Amino acid sequence: MTHITESALLDAVPSTLFIGGRWEAAESGRTLAVFDPATGAVLKHVADAGPGDGLRALAAAASAADDWAATAPRVRGELLRGVFELVQKRTDDMALLMTLEMGKPLSEARGEVAYGGEFLRWFSEEAVRITGRYGSNPEGTGQMVVSQRPVGPAFLITPWNFPLAMATRKIAPALAAGCTVVVKPAELTPLTTLYLAKLFEEVGLPAGVLNVVTTSASAALAEPIIADPRLRKLSFTGSTPVGRTLIRQAAQNVLRTSMELGGNAPFIVFADADLDKAVDGAVAAKFRNIGQACTAANRFIVHRSVAPEFARRVVERVAEFTVGRGTEPETTIGPLITESAVEKVDALVHDAVARGATLLVGGRRRAGEGSFYEPTVLTGVRAGSDILREEIFGPVLAIVEFDEEAEAVALANDTEYGLVSYVFTENLARGQRMIDRLDTGMMGLNVGVVSNAAAPFGGVKQSGLGREGGAEGIHEYLSTKYTLIPGSTGL
Repeated sequence: MTHITESALLDAVPSTLFIGGRWEAAESGRTLAVFDPATGAVLKHVADAGPGDGLRALAAAASAADDWAATAPRVRGELLRGVFELVQKRTDDMALLMTLEMGKPLSEARGEVAYGGEFLRWFSEEAVRITGRYGSNPEGTGQMVVSQRPVGPAFLITPWNFPLAMATRKIAPALAAGCTVVVKPAELTPLTTLYLAKLFEEVGLPAGVLNVVTTSASAALAEPIIADPRLRKLSFTGSTPVGRTLIRQAAQNVLRTSMELGGNAPFIVFADADLDKAVDGAVAAKFRNIGQACTAANRFIVHRSVAPEFARRVVERVAEFTVGRGTEPETTIGPLITESAVEKVDALVHDAVARGATLLVGGRRRAGEGSFYEPTVLTGVRAGSDILREEIFGPVLAIVEFDEEAEAVALANDTEYGLVSYVFTENLARGQRMIDRLDTGMMGLNVGVVSNAAAPFGGVKQSGLGREGGAEGIHEYLSTKYTLIPGSTGL
């Protein structure tokens, strides 16, 4: 691991676009500023790509597509493995970079380096395990060959909240499958992806296989790329409204799409739950990444008999948090990404209190520079409160009480989203019922964090389409081809 100053690290991050194996300025010459959310200071200026730059990147990906698809799976896997090893060697640098541009505490940023790196390692191994099947057809008149082929050039749009993991979770399976890619990182946190592209360059990835375009005009850049017939795959992580727009655009060319969209995760605590486990799970599910995660628990549905004790223990834990810049060793809660994020969270808290909720701790933005909001606990949240319908994306834990299991299930499923749910119970039969009855693509049973590179990540309903990670993740970038070979009657 290396240890360099903040200024030296920022100097080491490329400031231009990565297109066709070259670092290039935007055609317009414009740049965009990247800010530190803890101070409001400008960290660095990077190229601000326009539609023409995006199409140049797609042209580079399309030009490299055939050669990359024909590259031996072992070679593709070894290149991914090489980047994984570089990421591990530079854990401290990558963690610091994420903390600077996104705000999360360094300890959590190091955790993201480990998590994000695992996608590189996992899919380096999956590259050589792409399989098909061969066998006689039922009539006995021929042999069926089913094979998997790369979908083709892919456009990957990543969010700001997990700058490394969201990039590797898309790039790694695409490259492992034999697809070339154009990556558009979030305007708020482009530095980590640019640094990652530099690592791919260091291991010798062929020109055009990975292209990165940074922009302040995402819609204008994305639309012509999606409309171009050379593109065959679109993967997006972000809000459901934007996802709907992209799906409409992708329909024109019938693109393969993967959509990881919004969430409104229920966290159910039954009367028989182990409260020590439940509180540990609640802290992890709610306050990790400052609550800015699509998997963050949004609605805490707690049995009336244990709700007061659960709330008391959570408040005790929250009192131990330290709010501050993520680079400070004692910090456990960093800033929200922008001032508008603070305003949204504050409005949700005030609406809940106005409708009858009780504020136990927090409920205010921190005075001074940066976009900080105090970790907050609300209890007695009433039906109809905005905080129960909208994704909070901040450090606010909102408790609703219930009496019967059926009521808890109804409350949990009362949302258009279905990404993840969390259930705490010591009753095995109840836990198994929840697996069947909760309308989510993922579930944590007596755990507060479910993400793993070896597991399929994704939701149902308005939370998206497709899966990322696991054995399923690489199939999002593969198409199935069937060939019939006539049966032989002899020599």
